[in-house]
Amino acid sequence: MKDKVLKLGLPKGSLQESTFKMLKKAGFNVNLSSSRSYFPSVDDSEIQATLLRAQEMSRYVQDGALDCGITGNDWILENKSDIVRVTDLTYAKQSLSKVRWVLAVPQDSGLKNVKDLNGKRVATELVNVTKDYFQKNKVKVEVEFSWGATEVKVSGGLVDAIVELTETGSSLRANKLVEIATLCESTTQFIANKDAYKDSWKKAKMEQIALLLRGAIAAEDKVGLKMNVKKENLKKVIAKLPALKNPTISGLSDDGWFAIETIIDEKIVRVLIPELKAAGACGIIEYPLNKVIY
Repeated sequence: MKDKVLKLGLPKGSLQESTFKMLKKAGFNVNLSSSRSYFPSVDDSEIQATLLRAQEMSRYVQDGALDCGITGNDWILENKSDIVRVTDLTYAKQSLSKVRWVLAVPQDSGLKNVKDLNGKRVATELVNVTKDYFQKNKVKVEVEFSWGATEVKVSGGLVDAIVELTETGSSLRANKLVEIATLCESTTQFIANKDAYKDSWKKAKMEQIALLLRGAIAAEDKVGLKMNVKKENLKKVIAKLPALKNPTISGLSDDGWFAIETIIDEKIVRVLIPELKAAGACGIIEYPLNKVIY
């Protein structure tokens, strides 16, 4: 009997490092034999991974060369790919936030909105989405493909505006550009070939990967807390805890003492721990999480 294998495309480039990190937290160790390799090994014999540019991923998934893959929603829109969206994975190159493709112009250009760009030249890597945007707004522009360093083309006088991906806005500000519109938002997507998704074994394998990845992402900004509390302080301590659900409370061998365990947002830990201590908690332990499955 032929071994069952899922052909999985992984993004090469800006999303590669964050994707490998999430897969590791999800329980899949992905390794490259060299920086020039395009076929990473995965410690799961049922997964055959291939590295591809995120820009191309959805086309190969649609055509069936890959059963599934990880790419951005922006490139699915750009390629107009007919695929199955298995799950949304909200992580990007630098953060867990959505990224945006924005229309940006020089700060001192006097251009204020999309209508001001009539007859102008715009550079972008996201050509089809950009053309659709200007057509929808009934503005005639010349849209040219940019191979990179797109921000520099405005300051160099090569184009009048750009449509560029931004996560923090720092690169636009550094090049003295200002946003005047958002064309689309994008998150990372786990996508599947339609025929592959009809195969019960492949679908189950994809759903397993999706579940574990969602759990890894959910755990990114959360931590676990353990503490001991005397019975007379129990209500005061519990009232301080913004848990996912009710915290786990169990009695200790020493009568009159309880152990509490809960999961909270990491960003509030530095405020919460002193409050828990003041409310009577002791032996407080904070620990990182790999996955949170809802």
